[in-house]
Amino acid sequence: MIRRREFITLLGGAAAAWPMAARAQQPAMSVIGFLGSGTSAGFAPSVAAVRQGLEEAGYVEGRQVGMEYRWAEGQYDRLPALAADLVRRQVSAIVAPVSTPAALAAKAATMSIPIVFSIGGDPVELGLVASLNRPGGNITGVTWRSTELIAKGLELIVELVPTSTPIAGLVNPANPNTEIQSRDLHAAARRLGRKVRVLNAGTERDIDSAFATLAHEGAGALLIGPDGFFYTQRDQLVALARRYTVPTLYSWPEYVRAGGLMSYGSSLSDANRLVGVYAGGILKGVKPADLPVVQSTKVELIINLKTAKALGLDVPPTLLARADEVIE
Repeated sequence: MIRRREFITLLGGAAAAWPMAARAQQPAMSVIGFLGSGTSAGFAPSVAAVRQGLEEAGYVEGRQVGMEYRWAEGQYDRLPALAADLVRRQVSAIVAPVSTPAALAAKAATMSIPIVFSIGGDPVELGLVASLNRPGGNITGVTWRSTELIAKGLELIVELVPTSTPIAGLVNPANPNTEIQSRDLHAAARRLGRKVRVLNAGTERDIDSAFATLAHEGAGALLIGPDGFFYTQRDQLVALARRYTVPTLYSWPEYVRAGGLMSYGSSLSDANRLVGVYAGGILKGVKPADLPVVQSTKVELIINLKTAKALGLDVPPTLLARADEVIE
């Protein structure tokens, strides 16, 4: 495993060592396949971050590199066919950001085309890589281990909403990390002496139904689990949280910038920028097996005071003091 600061040092040295001969063997314009579990609109910030990383490695889309985008639009069962299509296209590499299902589909589709992922789980436990330091095979990437942040997230929402009402959690049953997320949420709730109700949603209609259920059951707060489909549906989730006036903690800052109350989790833009940097290195001849999996350690607490006021919440000064960003 390699952490972010060590990663930057590694890439600095690796960039100088990327072989010119391997670079010369590449076609005039290499093509990277982008395998997205959501929609193009929902994943726009992640696309921008990957492009930034590629540019840092010397590749500008439309100049030195082309991109082929494939979108599952939240239907994870479409990912294997989309990955196979990119393989048939003979892309030079595949990137699979913000999605464990996309990373698994890409790995199942090819043993030769390099793959770079960013996921919120343990890539060894998920079978993506042999080890973090020595991934082996044709795949590497970035992990932010977001499932481990759930307990801290629950503490934060309890600090903001200290009443004894039950707390709900929303997870996607199609996500391979769901069982771990649910387990960690229940364990954290027990430690805090709180009741938690975990709801499942894998479609837009499921999300609507889940909010109706939590309102009927009188949930006093909600945690949204880290998931690529939820990330795509952040406008829907934020709107429903506002409609049902339920204080909600999200996994990533993009939700809060879309009007959500609070987020606690890793910086997706940082993780996906590193995906782009790694992909650029691979285009220059570095083998994925020689690129250790990066653990992105940049964690952010973002609070939207305007939303808190609309919900009738007074954010404790101690919580505001710990925030990395406050939206007013």
